[in-house]
Amino acid sequence: MRVGVEVGGTFTDLVAVEGGRIVVTKVPSTPRSPDVGAFAALTASGIDLSRIKDLGHGSTVATNAVLERKGAAVAFIATQGFRDLLFMQRHDRRNIYDLFYAKPAPPVRRKDCFETPERLRADGSVETPLDEAAIRAKLIPALKAGDYRAVAICLLNAYANPDHEQRLAALITEALPGVLVTCSHQVAREFREFERASTTLLSAYVQPVIDGYLHRFEAKLADAGFTGRFTVMQSNGGRLPAEAMRQSAITALYSGPAAGVVGATRQAARSGYKDLITFDMGGTSTDVCLVQDGRPSLASESEIDGLPIRTPVLDIVSVGAGGGSIAWVDDGGMLRVGPQSAGADPGPACYGKGGIEPATTDAHIVIGTIRPGAFLGGRMTLDGEAARLAFEPIAARFGLGIEQAASSALQLADANIVRAIQLVSTERGRDPRDYALVPFGGAGPLHAARIAEELGISTIVVPPNAGVISAYGLVASDYTKFDAVTRKMKLDDAAAAEAGKTFAEMRARLAAQFADMKLPGDLDYIHTLEMRFVGQAFEVGVEIPPDRLGSLDGAYLSGLFADAHHRTFMHGATLDRAVEIVTLRVGATLPIGTVPRLDREKLAGRAPGQAKIFHDEAWLDCARYTAEALAPGQKIIGPAVIEGYTATTWVPPGWTAELDPADNLILRRSA
Repeated sequence: MRVGVEVGGTFTDLVAVEGGRIVVTKVPSTPRSPDVGAFAALTASGIDLSRIKDLGHGSTVATNAVLERKGAAVAFIATQGFRDLLFMQRHDRRNIYDLFYAKPAPPVRRKDCFETPERLRADGSVETPLDEAAIRAKLIPALKAGDYRAVAICLLNAYANPDHEQRLAALITEALPGVLVTCSHQVAREFREFERASTTLLSAYVQPVIDGYLHRFEAKLADAGFTGRFTVMQSNGGRLPAEAMRQSAITALYSGPAAGVVGATRQAARSGYKDLITFDMGGTSTDVCLVQDGRPSLASESEIDGLPIRTPVLDIVSVGAGGGSIAWVDDGGMLRVGPQSAGADPGPACYGKGGIEPATTDAHIVIGTIRPGAFLGGRMTLDGEAARLAFEPIAARFGLGIEQAASSALQLADANIVRAIQLVSTERGRDPRDYALVPFGGAGPLHAARIAEELGISTIVVPPNAGVISAYGLVASDYTKFDAVTRKMKLDDAAAAEAGKTFAEMRARLAAQFADMKLPGDLDYIHTLEMRFVGQAFEVGVEIPPDRLGSLDGAYLSGLFADAHHRTFMHGATLDRAVEIVTLRVGATLPIGTVPRLDREKLAGRAPGQAKIFHDEAWLDCARYTAEALAPGQKIIGPAVIEGYTATTWVPPGWTAELDPADNLILRRSA
């Protein structure tokens, strides 16, 4: 049995797969104690935990620790003279017209930042030796006095030579055995001091939180009889055993969204769709990602709360448009939706938990696309009158009917999502019309058709049990780990040969790490060179085909770079300028083997019903179907509503829907 448990902002989802049997469970999340909600999902499913062979887990624990500033008390150690590195940051300005603009604040106080006498040159050679006497006499007593739970070490140019960081970490661990120490060469062995320092600090900041969370969850699992493998999802779309995540907590920041992309990609591939735009609309946000030829786009850097993170992540763009996103009026009198969310507690007004502000879910109840008595397959009853009352102030403010106010809020949410999709498609040089839209999350299929119309997309693939695709992704994902190293070299045949040699060393290092994690098997590798024209500030990633790794030369790599640069910027693809290699990156993946199939429960004998939906300023009569009662090949002509246990799909006029043999619901625009 394989089980995936994903903790979201509103609901905690579970998918269990055993042979051809599928178990799907949704329970309300417990934001203050996410491990309680995760274990509640296991309890509600009725699964015997002793039968679980593989338990995959994804959560927002690390993300929330950063956003809410609830990480551990952490100290930061830099090379002498670089104590203020985290506060000086870069000389950019995110909002040039804001007179009160302030740079993003790191989760550490200046008094908790320390220096140590040492200095390495850019090539890794020693300029000033590490002063161990000063460390023992001054630094370690200061760390003891601060009562820190974690220490982040980021020494100048340590990416080129980690010896000083390793020795400093050993001295601190010897003197303070209970303190978790994180070194920059362990989490981001790349140049750019601020980005490397920020990544190291954030990793140290969330490490004790993740460590404590995993210990509590593992203890509960053990008490319940679980003896299988416990894995955690990473931001890069692959899992690692929980023990390995204790040394790499920073990679778990976006585990939930990443799992959703993997699950959607796996399921859409069963119907032959490999060029996708995935669109995950959950309770608090919407996450979108572009998938090319079955592989989600990967970014080498992201940020959280304005702070950079230098670690591979799926190239996901998030906006505050979810089922709990609140509709409100700004100071200029304009209607807005999000990013504020009602979350799980108190939730939208219709949840009946004390919420009074109008949310996206309330809007769907008002216009009829969600029936109060059919939410979660009837397992949760919503308060339709509370939803209408929540929208009364907005309707009165703008002189609209309640249905018009609710519809306007949904249109604004759609506009936010369209903009997010444009960021991962048109602004990356991709035409969204060339892709199928794959909506999931509890609210995704309700919005998909309107968003597809705005973008000119003609095909929508709605997976079965769309509301729990992130949990499915946890049991359908491979094991993945990345390694990267900065090695600046002007591109020529000698540099190409050195790159091939370095790639071999990195593969060997990754293979040893998989062996240490007790993950045997043949690994698949992805090799990337990040290159740029000499004088440029940022790099373009170039993937190297496996069959060319043994015969790299300067001319071949220059051609690959020119093509990649032109695709990205549509100019500058001439080869009359010198090119340099900056960073080498290798990803190692251990496939899980057979990917479990995700099906929906089959319910026979449910005839279509009738519904009224407020659409385009008018009430429409339409059919209402039960997703689990659809037959393969059955064609539905819009307008129609298709209700499922975990998600409802809206098929507007001008669209058709048909269940295919892979159990995906395919929506197409009428000619």
